[in-house]
Amino acid sequence: MGSPASTKGGSPFANLPKQLIFAIVFSLAASIAPQFADAQVRERSGKDVVDAVCAACHGAGVKGAPKIGDSKAWSKLASRSLTDLTESALKGIRDMPAHGGDKALSDIEIERAITYMVNQSGGRWTEPVGGLTPAVERKGEQIVRAKCANCHQTGVNGAPKIGDRSAWIPRLKQGLDPLVRSAINGHGPMPPRGGMNDLTESEIRGAIVFMFNPVIATTKGVSPAPPAALDGNHKTVEGTEIYIGVVSAETIRAQYSKGTPESAMHGGIPGGRNYYHVNVSLFDGKTKAVIADAQVEASAREPVSGGDTKKLELVTLNGAKSYGNYFRMSGSNPYTIAVQIRRPGMSRPIEAKFEFKP
Repeated sequence: MGSPASTKGGSPFANLPKQLIFAIVFSLAASIAPQFADAQVRERSGKDVVDAVCAACHGAGVKGAPKIGDSKAWSKLASRSLTDLTESALKGIRDMPAHGGDKALSDIEIERAITYMVNQSGGRWTEPVGGLTPAVERKGEQIVRAKCANCHQTGVNGAPKIGDRSAWIPRLKQGLDPLVRSAINGHGPMPPRGGMNDLTESEIRGAIVFMFNPVIATTKGVSPAPPAALDGNHKTVEGTEIYIGVVSAETIRAQYSKGTPESAMHGGIPGGRNYYHVNVSLFDGKTKAVIADAQVEASAREPVSGGDTKKLELVTLNGAKSYGNYFRMSGSNPYTIAVQIRRPGMSRPIEAKFEFKP
């Protein structure tokens, strides 16, 4: 990846079509989840969370999970602090996945669920009280100004500064998902969810994207140019600009509810682990116009197990047309994603290769 671009006498983000903003953001990871008008999400009580999530294993003691009502098992756990137990639940432990398998759970909902199970097993803990989860999702800038800027504005304790792409780029080399997970769990002196327990995963994602590039995140009516630093996700071949984004199926499932166009694309979000959505956005190198009439194919392969080749279907995400499909990529070996593009009027296909490590 290259270093950030600079433009003398003004912003480097000008003179490109508006849709390119979505290609850049998607090349970091998923698009920020839409703000559904009817999303009146509220924090759940400990009993509600346990009934909906935890009871599936803790109700019967599946795979050694401490059974609700087993005072001996829970008294041992209760000797640890609520903070310690919550940290284990956030990160996952043994057969229990992070957040108990429900990434939408806030820290305080997890704390309440733990407290409820302890109390149902002989404990006398007080269920944590917190503010209600906002009914409307907050914008990245709003979150950053309210909390993140306390450290990220000046770089307290080594926090990457807002807008300092040279500091953010190394952290984004593996995509946005690892950075979101780090923010959820807390990292170094930064507490879980940056100290705002009611932040959703989507809101955290929006805050990170804003801090990486506040110009792209806030500018309206100005068409931003792609930062040169995203060269690892961007290539120009024979007059065609190619942007690639790789997002886990789990992330898309968490952001888009059933019945939305995004959840139904390519036949639906695949179940199981290790599935990723490969998204390719194309622009004409001269006119900067979106290319929506190409035939695009991609292969995702690694040296040991090989991989798949699939046609990338035309999709619309946040109003921007691009091409995508799901691929299964597992293990720790890096994958080579080879993209082949056939544009009308061109005698031979355009090819580009990108590297991705699951």
